[in-house]
Amino acid sequence: MISLMKLSSNYSAAPVSEFLLVCFPNYQSWQHWLSLPLSLLFLLAMGANTTLLIIIWLEASLHEPMYYLLSLLSLLDIVLCLTVIPKVLTIFWFDLRPISFSACFLQMFIMNSFLTMESCTFMVMAYDCYVAICHPLRYPSIITNQFVAKASVFIVSRSVLLLSPVPILSVRLHYCGKNVIENCICANLSVSRLSCDNITLNRIYQFVAGWILFGSDFFLIFLSYTFILRAVLKFKAEGAATKALSTCGSHFILILFFSTILLVVVLTNVSRKRVPMDILILLNVLHHLIPPALNPIVYGFRTKELKQGFQKLLQRGF
Repeated sequence: MISLMKLSSNYSAAPVSEFLLVCFPNYQSWQHWLSLPLSLLFLLAMGANTTLLIIIWLEASLHEPMYYLLSLLSLLDIVLCLTVIPKVLTIFWFDLRPISFSACFLQMFIMNSFLTMESCTFMVMAYDCYVAICHPLRYPSIITNQFVAKASVFIVSRSVLLLSPVPILSVRLHYCGKNVIENCICANLSVSRLSCDNITLNRIYQFVAGWILFGSDFFLIFLSYTFILRAVLKFKAEGAATKALSTCGSHFILILFFSTILLVVVLTNVSRKRVPMDILILLNVLHHLIPPALNPIVYGFRTKELKQGFQKLLQRGF
């Protein structure tokens, strides 16, 4: 009996080499029903974003700053989908729950960094719209290819530098036995709760960094659209206001998709005790899938140049 207790104690103190992802711990039968719509959304997201990138690459008329920003958004969406959804689907289909220690923290790093890159891209797109509406004569001199290149470097470097500490702080924790993550993804708090160490610093850093990055982005987006709305209301020419709003309508819809789902995820995590764990897990998965699936479709349907590019692509295919 004593030897068994010692063996159990040694096992619980052994370092963890892999984790087990358990999707919907209370309702695991859900995953069979969810696998089909999630698979369709994943295929839609990958197909739509890939098509959008091909259209912009092939059409010389689309080699403009606005479409370069849209290409960056599609690339971020593709990476986020590939980082999260294939693993979720393998759990649903084949019950392959294990994920290696390094793969888990790599997934955590990509999710944290690329979500804030996407938020910052929306902010740059809102600024692009602001310049187009409020300073149309200066637009060609302000929004240039060089501006997009500098903005892209800023978007990537800001997110990587400020959010690298999130997985670094988590990987430095001591994981001594518990290795079952009650989530479909390696979210920071879901993983760090398994450690035997104090995770207060992890919580504080993620909270502060997240609110600073997302908060500053959404404040600047709100400010840009406030100035846009004020400028549009002053237009006196018939149909000018409608045309101006239509120009930035796609930007606004994309931002609305992203911010609404993000807000729902944040609020439900704050009220964790009131919201079932399975609902939180589902919202986290959908947050990495619905915006990537809808972004290129919304932009494609609302942009004449992209519609024409898609028609040309179909004609080339046949």
